[in-house]
Amino acid sequence: MLGNFTFCNPTKLYFGTDAMKGLDEELPKYGKNVLLVYGGGSIKKSGLYDQVIKILKANGKEIFEDAGVMPNPTVKKLYEGVERARKAKADLILAVGGGSVCDYAKAVSVSVFCDEDPWEKYYLRFEEPSCKIVPVGCVLTMVGTGSEMNGGSVITNHEQKLKIGHVFGEEVFPKFSVLNPEITYTLPKYQMVAGFYDIMSHILEQYFSGEDDNTSDYLMEGLMRSLIHSSLIALKNPKDYEARSNIMWTATWALNTLVAKGKTTDWEVHMLGQAVGAVTDATHGMTLAAVSMPYYRHILPYGLSNFKRFAVNVWNVDPTGKTDEAVAEEGLRAMEKWMKELGLVMNITDLGAKEDMLDDLVNATLIMDGGYKVLNKEEIRDIFKASF
Repeated sequence: MLGNFTFCNPTKLYFGTDAMKGLDEELPKYGKNVLLVYGGGSIKKSGLYDQVIKILKANGKEIFEDAGVMPNPTVKKLYEGVERARKAKADLILAVGGGSVCDYAKAVSVSVFCDEDPWEKYYLRFEEPSCKIVPVGCVLTMVGTGSEMNGGSVITNHEQKLKIGHVFGEEVFPKFSVLNPEITYTLPKYQMVAGFYDIMSHILEQYFSGEDDNTSDYLMEGLMRSLIHSSLIALKNPKDYEARSNIMWTATWALNTLVAKGKTTDWEVHMLGQAVGAVTDATHGMTLAAVSMPYYRHILPYGLSNFKRFAVNVWNVDPTGKTDEAVAEEGLRAMEKWMKELGLVMNITDLGAKEDMLDDLVNATLIMDGGYKVLNKEEIRDIFKASF
């Protein structure tokens, strides 16, 4: 049954091969000083950096740069970005990169005028901003996180061995995002397929929760079927525009808050995966893949009807003459086969986790209460053991 909810998504999207024209449309709306945020050297090798700089200059912008955003942005880097934004007196933060760069830009945006430690305020106490927020725009180079159309921002603190996400309200959503699927073609296969699973995991976190017969479930089943179909095409031909554009669009809808409506949402896989990321600094999508199967097999008995539905409606499992348990397990096996076909990492050992890290992994895992089963610490420990 659908409960009461409010839906608002203020992000304007420019999608397609000419999406960069959107940057020309948006830039005049903001002041002169732009903080350009990006990761390593990939946008310079691809020519995207020069393209963005040319558009910024044509719009009369003063450009300040904040490069070197890592795949798992750190609190140390956040502090550095805040100082850069303050010195620039930034009127706009333009993130050019994947989800980590977009996440980082949002973290900087709410911290520039914050008179407290942003790590303490936003990532430990989970408070909302009470200060002025610098607007953010995104030019996306990798799909997976949905950060281009939501308020999510994940930051890692290596000293505390914590990787924590804060889902900010609509005032922190990017004001605009530029999505050209062709920009994603140069992404290495490892990062590409990690992004594919991040998308799937976002949908599953919302699907396996709450009541299992509302519009949101039907939407999510369609998104998952589209992702599975297109991912296998992109695996064979990364430059297949139809496949890559469908995946990019699916990634956005997977986590722009729409399909969460009417669901309690789980997010325990993300808590487990982020704990692995905090300890090993491994790629986010791969950490999710490595813990998913042990987790879903653990909670399957508590959400059996929806796991059966998932098997039938997403993986085309024939339920004739089979128990609900057998159908549900067959669905998980089908997903596992797809994951292996993509080349995802299926255990945390291959991500650098060692058994002597077990206590750190358990301690770094936040316990959520929106799924079919609220885990205790021993269950978390067992799931990690099964993930090695």
